[in-house]
Amino acid sequence: MEQRSFDRLGRLGRHVGVVGLGAWQLGGDWGQVSEDAAMAVLAAAVDAGVTFLDTADVYGDGRSEQLIGRFLRERPGSGLTVATKLGRRVAQTPQAYTLDNFRAWTDRSRTNLGVDTLDLVQLHCPPSAVFADDRVFDALDTLVGEQRIAGYGVSVETCDQALTAIGRPGVASVQIILNAVRHKPLARVLPAAAAAGVGIIARVPLASGLLSGRYDEHTTFPADDHRTFNRHGESFDVGETFSGVDYDLGLAAVRRLAPLVGDGRTMAQFALRWILDQPGVTVVIPGARNAEQARRNAAAADLPPLTGAELSTVRQTYDELIRPQVHDRW
Repeated sequence: MEQRSFDRLGRLGRHVGVVGLGAWQLGGDWGQVSEDAAMAVLAAAVDAGVTFLDTADVYGDGRSEQLIGRFLRERPGSGLTVATKLGRRVAQTPQAYTLDNFRAWTDRSRTNLGVDTLDLVQLHCPPSAVFADDRVFDALDTLVGEQRIAGYGVSVETCDQALTAIGRPGVASVQIILNAVRHKPLARVLPAAAAAGVGIIARVPLASGLLSGRYDEHTTFPADDHRTFNRHGESFDVGETFSGVDYDLGLAAVRRLAPLVGDGRTMAQFALRWILDQPGVTVVIPGARNAEQARRNAAAADLPPLTGAELSTVRQTYDELIRPQVHDRW
């Protein structure tokens, strides 16, 4: 698999495969995924060339981290980079983002993952005021000095948050929603990150499965799946569910793009390849609920780049159907 590097992650001395694995599904909020299924997903992804795993302390209240920790013990020397996140286990107030809390939260993640030093810790979509607070980043620098973490980044909801974070000298990475129905980061965030040497982690790459092409108007999701309980932002930012796109409108966009897929690739692989073709993207982190999904996602890295005509159609579809609804919101 093609490898790309985070320039500011030079302190880690690692490159990562361009397709990683998002491990939210292994923790919760996507319906039930058994422990055996979760371990099979991890094995399939790594065997297919994935070297970057993204999790969070809040996914299943630590379950996702614990499963990855078990996998690391079973695969010693695998050369994986594991990114986790902190901050969403408490009320979302800027006052919660303190050095003492960071120490406690990262100690919990270190225990869950079974490591002394966390590879990459990301602020988990905190309030906007957090990105402007020098004390927050001084605390993160302290964690690096204490070798609790090797580096840090941010996960954001908005492009403005991303641009503020990119201006911070210690920020190694920005994780942001980017996919065929969320284009706004292309204009300013990706160029700014590239100029600063900040890695871009593209999350929600399939718009919560919408861009897989497997869903229609009759699809239903379990009650414990965020695609049911957060469709209107009832529990967290609505942009995390179907990328904030109206479900029926998203289906219309997918149907317009489907004729481009052709033979030899799936709709999901087409959508992942679109992200990989955007200059400045370091790694994309699709999730998977089973081993076959993980293998198919990883295979997107081996596909040729999209043609100019295909890229143009994706852009035109976004401009005509999606832009009016989502572009100015995030």
